[in-house]
Amino acid sequence: MTLWRIRATVDDRPGYLSVLTASLALRGVNILAVQVHTTERGAVDDFLVDAPDTLDEAGLVAAVERGRGRDCWVARSEARGLADQPTRALGLATRLVRDPDSAGEALRALLGADTVTWRPSPAGAGCGIAETTMLLEDPAGGSFALHRAAPGFTPAEYARAQALVELSAAVARRAAEQVTLVLPDGAEVSVRPAVADDLSGVVELHEECSPHSRHRRYLGGAGIPAPDRLRRLLEPNRGVTLLATAGGDAGEAEPVVAMANLLAEGDEAEVALLVRDDWQRRGLGSALLRRLVRHAEQAGYAALVLHVQAENAPMLRTVRRLGRPTPTERDGGLVTLTVPLVEGASARHGV
Repeated sequence: MTLWRIRATVDDRPGYLSVLTASLALRGVNILAVQVHTTERGAVDDFLVDAPDTLDEAGLVAAVERGRGRDCWVARSEARGLADQPTRALGLATRLVRDPDSAGEALRALLGADTVTWRPSPAGAGCGIAETTMLLEDPAGGSFALHRAAPGFTPAEYARAQALVELSAAVARRAAEQVTLVLPDGAEVSVRPAVADDLSGVVELHEECSPHSRHRRYLGGAGIPAPDRLRRLLEPNRGVTLLATAGGDAGEAEPVVAMANLLAEGDEAEVALLVRDDWQRRGLGSALLRRLVRHAEQAGYAALVLHVQAENAPMLRTVRRLGRPTPTERDGGLVTLTVPLVEGASARHGV
């Protein structure tokens, strides 16, 4: 038996696909996998089949045509073709996460393209497919041009390719936004914006913080916030959440050791920090607060607001280290500090 790939267009009408599969079955062809690509001209069916060694390419084409298939394309396949499309796509996505610069190679593997060329000019209105060519916008800048002698590209393949380059651009942006901080004691931490997939790491951070630390962060209790609340903190509608990671074992993701939230409302942004107990008093909170100040100034906010327990001396010292005049209001055991952002206020007033 021999593995083949067959692609043919079938009228999108009830029963027509069964006629094609019956025609193949009459010749001893076993269908191992099938994908259906919807197009304006009909359904393009992509088969991976196991056929008798006596059946050649011409015989397969004849079987397809007798089964009411048209525009038939047939080619030998390899055992790796047995991996289904979702498995292959996930494998390529994993590869891109590890190496965002391999987008061209991933596109070639995903679509079996003969050539993939990156161009510095944007695709513009030329995006799309034209039989054996495909032009994709690269979200990171420029465009990708793909060519495949046969078979022609389908809209479904274009959508898959677009999703792949968007993933590559997103991973590249995340890598570019990550910085390494060296703390006063020589320890190194990586700091980057949070994404939704960080939820499990942030839950683990809360689990490893003492109830005392959680109470200082959330003021109203020492419990771990519900996952829905943590998701909103990871990706706020306005603002940013920074995560610090460090100390991971080889081959494993580094654990989250601190979280810094900047949540904006109007011209002001509220700031809060949570640092794992064994990373406190090492300068990490101060470093994260300075980065949030810089982000808020670039975004044009007029001031930062922090609500701190009066007994939380470490956090009060952290704010004082900014070296800015900080109006303070006290209401019982709660202190509210307002940090003016001169650059942001100037930007808003056109100075």
